[in-house]
Amino acid sequence: MDTEYFFRLFFSGLTRGSIYALLALGYTMVYGIIKLINFAHGEIYMIGAFIALIMSGVFSIMGLPVPAIAALASLVALVYSSAYGYTVEKLAYKPLRRAPRLSVLIGAIGMSLFLQNYVLLSQTSNFLPFPSMLPGLRIPAALEEIVSPVQVFIFATTTVVMVILTLLIKYTKMGKSMRATSQDRTMATLVGINVNRVISWTFLIGSFTAALGGILISSFIGQINFYIGFVAGIKAFVAAVLGGIGSIPGAVLGSLVLGMAESYAAGYLSSVYEDVFAFLILVVILIFKPSGLLGKPEVQKV
Repeated sequence: MDTEYFFRLFFSGLTRGSIYALLALGYTMVYGIIKLINFAHGEIYMIGAFIALIMSGVFSIMGLPVPAIAALASLVALVYSSAYGYTVEKLAYKPLRRAPRLSVLIGAIGMSLFLQNYVLLSQTSNFLPFPSMLPGLRIPAALEEIVSPVQVFIFATTTVVMVILTLLIKYTKMGKSMRATSQDRTMATLVGINVNRVISWTFLIGSFTAALGGILISSFIGQINFYIGFVAGIKAFVAAVLGGIGSIPGAVLGSLVLGMAESYAAGYLSSVYEDVFAFLILVVILIFKPSGLLGKPEVQKV
């Protein structure tokens, strides 16, 4: 077996898994708080990348140096995408909080389709070249044969984001409010927690991580189009379910397992089968461990 090829596939899977994790974190946080699958989450990922592309062109016209262009374009895209996620929650999901689950699900799918077509009409259906948002990164020359500096940065960023979110939810006042809202929204309201603010913050944070993933993967691949969010969003949802939706470590673990499975399936079998393996893993998990790898079974009182 070619060892170098094996490790190239390993780091490719790690990169895929890290991007899925940044998306899956948003899915799992929103579901943990309000039991909603936000199917428009992948479109926030896509919009973040498009805003970074547009702003990099604006700052380039202004004659700024390349590192400043990358930093400012990414910052604007992250802030804009977070605000977008906040707005989507207020306009599309808040009015449906007391509606039947099916109505909420249809609303989420409708918002996803609306955002896709909005970007399609305002931009283009073609793939567009995407500039590197990580200029000047270097790693030891011996490692560059099997992994790129951008791949290392993507994995490191995902690790840092997961640690920060875990600490935020475990130790901060907002994190405690999130946990209380997740356990019992009515009781959380009775003890003085502003549930609306908690939900808004959850969407803001989830949108931030999704946009970050979109910017990083577009910078790595070097191109973008309006459809990238749909495919990535579906796979991130699979990863969240695989790891145990509602669990932050579970979302990351499920994403890494999915990324590795896709990478090795594409490398040793055929790239045609990578999506098949993704959904095959989901089916197996749902049959044998419906709560996911790190999820806890929900106990319902009869």
